[in-house]
Amino acid sequence: MTDVIAYFPGQGAQQVGMLSELAEQYSQVKETFEEASDAIGLDLWQMVNQGPAETLNLTYNTQPALLTASTAVWRVLAAECPQLNTVAAAGHSLGEYSALVAADSIDFTAAVKLVKKRGELMDQAVPAGEGGMAAILNLDEAQIRDVCQQASAHGVVEPANFNAPGQIVIAGAMPAVEAAIPLAKEAGAKRAMKLVVSGPFHSSLMKAAAEELGEALNAIHWRAPRFPVFHNVDNQTATLEEIPARLLAQLYSPVNWTGAVQASRPKADVAIEVGPGKVLAGLNKRIDKTLTTLASGDPAAIAAIVEQSQGN
Repeated sequence: MTDVIAYFPGQGAQQVGMLSELAEQYSQVKETFEEASDAIGLDLWQMVNQGPAETLNLTYNTQPALLTASTAVWRVLAAECPQLNTVAAAGHSLGEYSALVAADSIDFTAAVKLVKKRGELMDQAVPAGEGGMAAILNLDEAQIRDVCQQASAHGVVEPANFNAPGQIVIAGAMPAVEAAIPLAKEAGAKRAMKLVVSGPFHSSLMKAAAEELGEALNAIHWRAPRFPVFHNVDNQTATLEEIPARLLAQLYSPVNWTGAVQASRPKADVAIEVGPGKVLAGLNKRIDKTLTTLASGDPAAIAAIVEQSQGN
């Protein structure tokens, strides 16, 4: 058996056409999308393949689409690589739900419905266009907080994702986010740019969605994860009873991805980014150069994982 850590991507990893090559080779992809589409009454595979990107990027569409994509890849890996032994997992924001599906803590169809509801509530909390996020490169946490303080004259703006050393994302009201970008550049940021998301995720502005999401989380039949899942808000594992509270706090609290990788890293030397893209692989390289993170979103990537798992 080959021990691996499973990491699941969040919003930003989606793109029109994702997993199309994988679907041609592995039936699990379309089957998983059909299962999800039936659960929420929305043709996710058509949306993922045909777009437009503006529709896919709406958070209440992105979230079920990405969770489904990651679950599809997870099922392909389970079928093709039975030698893999997942010893830990974490997910970036939405990816935390994908990790809990993989760990059999929540049924897949229940999770698809849940994250669609989560996306709807997040969109209602701050309608698309009124809030946003920006990635800032090469400033430390203290500098980011100073930039946010200066920009707060234009509205709420806060650190939202600690993605990797030198890569922090801020979130808040759009005028404040836009004001923070030139301030960050003046402070020495290598880059400061708005992200393609439809809301100020993981900021205090999301608390407006907390009550209803809490009800939805508490209505789920949760099971104890079959491997440790490290949560975004505190980089700890949770007991069965603690899972809903951790997911609720994640809604309006910063995602500490750096901490999640550091907490799970001792479990294995190889990780797999389970889903489309290579966003997490890039972040992980900055967090810990000794950790190998393999992509899995196309046939060549799956073949490489199969080969590695067989010790070739």
